[in-house]
Parts: sequence; C-alpha cells; structure tokens
Amino acid sequence: MRWWRYLWAAPTTAVGLLVALLALATGGRVRRVRGVLECWGGAPRFLLARRPFRASAITLGHVVVGESDHALDRCRAHELVHVRQAERWGPLFILAYLAAGLWAHLRGRHHYHDNPFEAEARKHEIEAGKQGATSPADGLDR
Repeated sequence: MRWWRYLWAAPTTAVGLLVALLALATGGRVRRVRGVLECWGGAPRFLLARRPFRASAITLGHVVVGESDHALDRCRAHELVHVRQAERWGPLFILAYLAAGLWAHLRGRHHYHDNPFEAEARKHEIEAGKQGATSPADGLDR
C-alpha cells in the first residue's frame, strides 16, 4: 500500500519537485529523510521569507521545502503530519488546505492558526515532542 500513498499524492508532490529543482538550480540543497524529499536554501529560502508564505517550511506532497536544514530539523514532526495529510487527500490536498483556511477566515478566525490541517499538525508535533520523536509516527517508511 505504500506505493499507493505515493501515487495518490503524486500531483501535489509534482509541485514540490518543481520547487526542489528550483532550489537546486539556485544553490539550494536536497536530501531524502524517511521517504520524504527535503530541500532548502536557494530561491525557496527567499520565497519562504516573504508574504504570503513567511514560513520556516512548507509541505508539497512528499516534498518539504525549508528555509534551512536547521529549520527542517526543527519542523520535521509538524511537516510530516502534512505529508500524511497529502497522502490522505491526494490531488485535493492543496485545494482542501486552502479551502479550510478560507473557511476559517470567513468565520472570523485566523486562516492559518485555525486551519484544521494546521491544528492536527500542531497536535502531533506536541505529542512527538513529549515522546522525544522527530515525527508523530516516528517516520513514514512503514
């Protein structure tokens, strides 16, 4: 079933792979960690430091883009939850994530902090921190 998770999330991962290529082409780095491609530096670092992103890391399917390798290490538990969400939602992940943020905003809530995708990631990140793990499932290679 592992291949199915990669296939189902492939459309979102394809966007992430384009960003990884951009990172490599602009001096960034790439590594594979627990079945996930992590990239940092280069143009993605520049983009993550600016609005509308302004984030340490962002997940696009099985690709996690970070501003630095340190940021990726720090955010790994949180971002791996988003990888699992992308596996669950497949090609609808980006749309579902954006819709959830818009729905929160329309209800007078914060588009990021009150987004259910982010709430789930924060919950698992806290649990992983209490257990001393780097990810809520202690890795995706199941």
